[in-house]
Amino acid sequence: MTGWDREYLENKEEYLKLFDSVMQKEQERNIEFLEKSLKEVTGRKFAVACGSGTDALHFALIGLDINSSEDEVLVTNFSWISSASVVSMAGATPVFCDVDLDTYHISLDSIKRMCTDNTRAIIYPYLFGSISDSTEILEFCKENNIAFIEDACQALGSSLNGKKAGTIGDISTLSFNANKVVAGIAGGGAVLTDSKEQAVLFRKLRKHGENEVLGYNSKMLGMNAEFIDFRLKKMDEWQTKRQAIAKKYDEALRDLPVHIQEPSAGLNHNYHKYVVRFEDKETRDMVKDQLNASVHYGTPLSENEMYKYIQHRKDDCPNSKHISETILTLPMNPYLTDDEINTVTNTIMILV
Repeated sequence: MTGWDREYLENKEEYLKLFDSVMQKEQERNIEFLEKSLKEVTGRKFAVACGSGTDALHFALIGLDINSSEDEVLVTNFSWISSASVVSMAGATPVFCDVDLDTYHISLDSIKRMCTDNTRAIIYPYLFGSISDSTEILEFCKENNIAFIEDACQALGSSLNGKKAGTIGDISTLSFNANKVVAGIAGGGAVLTDSKEQAVLFRKLRKHGENEVLGYNSKMLGMNAEFIDFRLKKMDEWQTKRQAIAKKYDEALRDLPVHIQEPSAGLNHNYHKYVVRFEDKETRDMVKDQLNASVHYGTPLSENEMYKYIQHRKDDCPNSKHISETILTLPMNPYLTDDEINTVTNTIMILV
């Protein structure tokens, strides 16, 4: 129930036209057209497309000159691995913080506990497309000269009180991985900034540093950019459909012993994922097996095998552990049918 095949069939004629157009060009089209679209969608001054959301986060750290083991970056202990692994890739030290039990976002209390004179930045992911009010964290960063890297990889199209995802960070990042609300056919990512100097650097980094600085092979193929640009034009339509599906889930599950994320006032949620939390791991696993559903994410980041060998620090993170043991991702895409939604909710009603 990914919706990928249904979306392709609905837009097959347009996709074939795009493919034909690209293949008839002698040289691959410059991808500035996509970067222009991303600037229009987000309102940022500069958008630099690259190979993945992971690369975008890595470039953000390089752009902030974070590259020493003495440089510490505060990261959440509950997210996709690249929200933390990029810190080690850059040569810095990740510092794992706990999350809020309701928002699943990095906790201000944990940030304050783990912050030191060596703290250079915070990577703040918006999980599952939701945005929570980060005003206090932003103020804390400003007071302590800490850069705020907005990991908006899951939140393109979301906004809070009119403030769009991708516009809040000193540097912000996007992803176009296959599971995102706007997906490329070969992944992709983008770095967003209002600094011309940083944008120039990011363009060099994605193309082997253009032999001027140490860089990477992180170019986005023109055909991939064409598909992402086409899907950006569908984003609002698809988001409306996702929101309608989420409302049906909310109504069916609200009175059950299941924790749902009620949308906060002023939140325009893209519902990249629809997640629920059960009272215990046993119930979660039972529902997971029955629905053949996925868990995002089943292990706190600091408990991954590689952190036995990689330098890091961590706070006590009971919320991250509890969430990872009880959370479940329900099917979510704009092409879900009412019958499919009812199958999911009826299964949960029976099992809990």
